[in-house]
Amino acid sequence: MDALQQFIATTNDARELKRAMVVQMRQQGYSYAEIESLLQVSESFIVKWQRLFQTQGVEGLKLGYWGTQGYLKPRDKQAVMEWLQQQDTCQLEELVTHIEATYGVVFQSKQSYYDLLHQAGLSWKKTQARRPQKDEAQVAQKNTRLWSYS
Repeated sequence: MDALQQFIATTNDARELKRAMVVQMRQQGYSYAEIESLLQVSESFIVKWQRLFQTQGVEGLKLGYWGTQGYLKPRDKQAVMEWLQQQDTCQLEELVTHIEATYGVVFQSKQSYYDLLHQAGLSWKKTQARRPQKDEAQVAQKNTRLWSYS
């Protein structure tokens, strides 16, 4: 029971905590109906986690899913970040080509490329290296063109 209390005190996941609380409450003599009412769980939930705790201990209460591995290895992702930071501008197609040619990786979703650009401080929406509003000559030239149309 000591390991269970330590697990309850240290877990950061609400699902793991609920599992552990179910086991602890059963050990303290709470009925299934009381646990169901207090924690909003089913009887099968209680039985399942109590059985897993009895066979596997605290390890049986932990989450088994840790997500998928990323396509790029951490060192490759860092190299891509460094490559992106050397670029003044980078279009999405350039990034896709670079990653595929260098690392042999093609992401299933464009969002992964957008996330890399965002992490590197670049925007996939911006095609200019600088904002023309900051260049007085460009602003004047654009205003002259606009005035000539009216």
